[in-house]
Amino acid sequence: MNTNVTANSGATANRTARRVRSATAVAAATAMLLVVAGCGRGGDSSGSESKSGEAKIAIVTRNFTNPYWAALRDGAIAEGKKQGVKVEVQAGASETDSTGENAKISTLAGQDYNCFGVVPVNATNVITPLVPVAQKKIPILNLDTQIDAKASKQAGVSYASFIGSDNLSAGELAGEALLKLMGGKGEVAVLQGIAGEQNGINRQKGFSEKVAGKLDIVAAQPADYDQAKAQTVTEAILKAHPKITGIFAANDTMGLGAAQAVRNAGLTGKVSIISVDGITAALKAVKAGTLSGTISQYPYAEGQLAVQACINLVAKKKVPTRIVAPIALIDSSNVDKAISSFPQPFVPFDNPLTSAGK
Repeated sequence: MNTNVTANSGATANRTARRVRSATAVAAATAMLLVVAGCGRGGDSSGSESKSGEAKIAIVTRNFTNPYWAALRDGAIAEGKKQGVKVEVQAGASETDSTGENAKISTLAGQDYNCFGVVPVNATNVITPLVPVAQKKIPILNLDTQIDAKASKQAGVSYASFIGSDNLSAGELAGEALLKLMGGKGEVAVLQGIAGEQNGINRQKGFSEKVAGKLDIVAAQPADYDQAKAQTVTEAILKAHPKITGIFAANDTMGLGAAQAVRNAGLTGKVSIISVDGITAALKAVKAGTLSGTISQYPYAEGQLAVQACINLVAKKKVPTRIVAPIALIDSSNVDKAISSFPQPFVPFDNPLTSAGK
């Protein structure tokens, strides 16, 4: 009996020892796996930081119906893929949908984005939804259309940079082009954008100053950057002012609407039309001869610049307070080159965000 107890005790001791050795081996293996996994995570993280600073970028614009804003979106997304960063681009339902745009900003503000780019509908609509973003010290880029600086300051919202074209210069280029086409004299009409929208104001100002004392601006009416409305407005203007031989439209969709009105009136070739943006449909119209020219503003490049600026800001690198996107007059002399390069600029420009530029 004592012999059996001793034997059983020995067996039990052996089993216990085996369990201890097994547990020790498992613990060691687990520890090794954790070390390896930890090293793997550290390697991935540092690689991501060295490339992009882990930027997570949110961009909100007016709408995607207008090809201009769709091109800005495409440029931002393409640059995000190139740089390996997360880029989300959202928009309202129309050019004037400030409520929808603000709702998009508010939703994105509650998520984990660490850089924002915003194109406002007007000078003040996006300020309130950007307050929570500013309070978190997240950098904000004012894109394309300037936001009211005084109202922003009162709300505690500031902008790391403004990225957009020089709209005053765009209007001046359009004025120069119409002056040449009209022989330096004649009656001209202006199709304005949205009332109170700064881009349209600047474009009209540049145009008016350039043609002052030479061309007679007999009509200036808003058409809300809408093609159908621009056609209706132009038809009425042509009836009221039959001597008009030139039209300046503050964007291409209105320019295309004006071109249709001119065709319907049988005045193609007799009324010159210059618009602004450089969208695909406008380039095709220039090639076809129904549009005299367009001042291309390269929204695709603006989208790229926004992503590049955000990456720099998240990485705590300096960014210029104003970054000017390129513009160029596209007419029959260079439209083929512009089409072949689209959506990229067909002329080089200095990019302050890259050492080599573009």
